[in-house]
Amino acid sequence: MTQPDSPVLIAGAGIGGLTAALALSRMGLAVAVFDQAERLDETGAGIQLSPNATRVLVGLDLADRLRGAIVAPAAVRLRASSGRDIATLPLGTAMAARHGAPYWVLHRADLQQALLGAVKAEPRIELILGAKVDDFRIDAAGVCAFVCGTAHPDGAERRGSALIGADGLWSTLRYRFGDLAPPCFAGRTAWRALVPAAKLPPQLAEPVIHLWIGPLGHLVHYPVRAGAAVNIVAVARDPWQSAAWNTLATREEVLARFPAPQWAGGARDLLAAAELWQKWPLGDRAPSRPWGRGPVTLLGDAAHPMLPFLAQGAAMAIEDAAVLAGELARLPNDPARALRNYEAARQPRTDRVQRAARRNDFNYHLGFPAAQFRDAALRALGGERLIAHYDWLYGWAARSDIDDRIVHS
Repeated sequence: MTQPDSPVLIAGAGIGGLTAALALSRMGLAVAVFDQAERLDETGAGIQLSPNATRVLVGLDLADRLRGAIVAPAAVRLRASSGRDIATLPLGTAMAARHGAPYWVLHRADLQQALLGAVKAEPRIELILGAKVDDFRIDAAGVCAFVCGTAHPDGAERRGSALIGADGLWSTLRYRFGDLAPPCFAGRTAWRALVPAAKLPPQLAEPVIHLWIGPLGHLVHYPVRAGAAVNIVAVARDPWQSAAWNTLATREEVLARFPAPQWAGGARDLLAAAELWQKWPLGDRAPSRPWGRGPVTLLGDAAHPMLPFLAQGAAMAIEDAAVLAGELARLPNDPARALRNYEAARQPRTDRVQRAARRNDFNYHLGFPAAQFRDAALRALGGERLIAHYDWLYGWAARSDIDDRIVHS
């Protein structure tokens, strides 16, 4: 096994990095996690976690930490921008019975805090904030990471058995592999807001994921924080470009992108109920090739950023973490081989999910008359058959021996 003085190094303490650290520690491996932020205060937005992700989190004993924050929605209610219902896709007990794990919605900050609490309680994990992994060197003894930031104002070196780049869309480590192409902007902006549930009509705060699809934009809303608030994400075509994640926006700016009469009064009333909006431009890029070299690899958005049209960005990072931990635990004395096995296992699946998210971008935002044919076809299929279309996605599980080792560690 990896020795305590030669930990697995992780660059980035987001959802993917923290999940990887926790999974590795449950396999008996020492871990050091670095993040350039001096405090891990995640603002962000709501997040959907389908059974392929919650299965891993439950296996890591996070269910109790999340219990006071999650909502298990009963269904996805799919609607046209006119307000007309298209289909209702069953979640809730039907989803748990079908795939052996629940479907959750919650606030991203609540998930990060649960992960952070579990990480801090794990003696095998060292968390170093104010420290960015800026470069690395591979040698016969493993990998040496070069760290800078407020925790190391003069720079420092840290040796490890392996290095995992979980540093997001704008990954520094990705560039170190020679992938110099920057993310491209997808021509869409997402606006997000939280509204107290008490301010909304009961039907808008019910435990359901509401998905409105319309020309040039779509709208998603669902309850978070055990139903106390409703998370809203509105996506529309927009030329704005920025690397910022939490730029402030106005209510008028959002309403202008969802005009009457294209959008039903109920949708616009919901948007008008939110007083504080933040926005971020959607970035996209092709999967990195290669993901790694020697005892170094990438994870999550650093390797395969996802457009949010399938709600799988966090889920793919969580899956990555489980597979990565399992492979490193199987081959602790050969981390380079373990990481190539991880990449070979993950690349076909994450490629497929990326393609599916891009297809939804096209399908969600059809204009007239194509949208009418789309809606008629979806109504004819019905919710049961529509949700079954995603069995390949939601039914995923890591290798059974990996699951067992995480759960019973």
